[in-house]
Amino acid sequence: MTPHPALPTLRPLLDPSPEYAKWRAEGPIRRVTVWGDNSPWLVTRHEDARAVLADPRFSADTTRDGFPGIRPQSLPPAPGEFFMMDPPDHTRLRRVLMPDFTLRRIEQLRPAIARNCGELLDTMTADGGTSADLVESYALPLPSLVICELLGVPYEDHDFFQHQARSIISAASGPEEMMAARTALFTYLGELLAWRTREPADDLVSRLARDRVATGEVSAPEAVGIASTLLVAGYETTANMFPLAVVALLRHPEQLAALRADPGLWPGAVEELLRHLTVSPDLRRIATEDAEIAGVHIRAGEGVIVAVQAANRDPAAFADPDALDVGRSTTGHLAFGHGLHQCIGQSFARAELQIGLPALFDRLPGLRLTTPPEDLALTMSIVHGVRSLPVSW
Repeated sequence: MTPHPALPTLRPLLDPSPEYAKWRAEGPIRRVTVWGDNSPWLVTRHEDARAVLADPRFSADTTRDGFPGIRPQSLPPAPGEFFMMDPPDHTRLRRVLMPDFTLRRIEQLRPAIARNCGELLDTMTADGGTSADLVESYALPLPSLVICELLGVPYEDHDFFQHQARSIISAASGPEEMMAARTALFTYLGELLAWRTREPADDLVSRLARDRVATGEVSAPEAVGIASTLLVAGYETTANMFPLAVVALLRHPEQLAALRADPGLWPGAVEELLRHLTVSPDLRRIATEDAEIAGVHIRAGEGVIVAVQAANRDPAAFADPDALDVGRSTTGHLAFGHGLHQCIGQSFARAELQIGLPALFDRLPGLRLTTPPEDLALTMSIVHGVRSLPVSW
């Protein structure tokens, strides 16, 4: 029997692995191998991706036997890590966060985001500075500052939680390293929750302590897991999007010129960058019942990998999908997922990008790369990005 092809693990800087376009054209769904004899179905078309992500028969529960994780041994979800759970626990835990992720709440945070952008750019340009590593100077600290402000985490501890978060999501981390990082982060957040229980402030951890733990709606370990999920996810994706978005726009100067000529295009441009780059390349599920997708029978217990980056480049959904076009309609892109597990913080990420990218290009109109894109080192992570981005202006 012909072995199934391996799921691509590396890709060019800004584009999906070329196998995806080939496979998408050959057939809607195929089997691939991720590790050992785990051979889940791979979905590469936009319509099929939406169907899987919206279907409750496809579970996000990583503890189910045969789940197609990124490594043979993955950590089971800790209490509160709702993104790896199904209803009713997923619904219950996600619900407690809804008041902090309304559009009204995001709008209230915009002035703080803009202030943080200005302060970081002031530091970059202090004393006549004309060069920097954009990852260390802007892309990492901006979402870190914002998520710390939202949660009530002291920013002086950002090096600690960034290190733990990177260890947890790194594709190079082994189970022991991941467990040690998660334990350290949970211990830290448990102490923060206890502190905010005694001395509440106007932040999300305080509200979890006062409104959810004290009332018995969630347990203290669940509150810690919720905070950890937000802390890691709340900065990692955005921190990786920033440098790749900068590279994409600098490599397409005509698109950047259009944005400078009409700043009103920026919200749509952010959506296009999210679609075009898709820094979280796939979403993984396992069938709990027999199901049919695009005429393919998927049996209960079989894994499914939704190649989001391929779906976002599907010509059936987006005309000339490999082109970056800041004026296009990106309605229906899947960069934040789809269905009941769609990213709860998507409006939060959008606000950071909508404010942070224009601020950067307005303040540094001569911004340019000082390292060729092909020489940039990629992160070994389940979220795509670069380790550094040397720039000058």
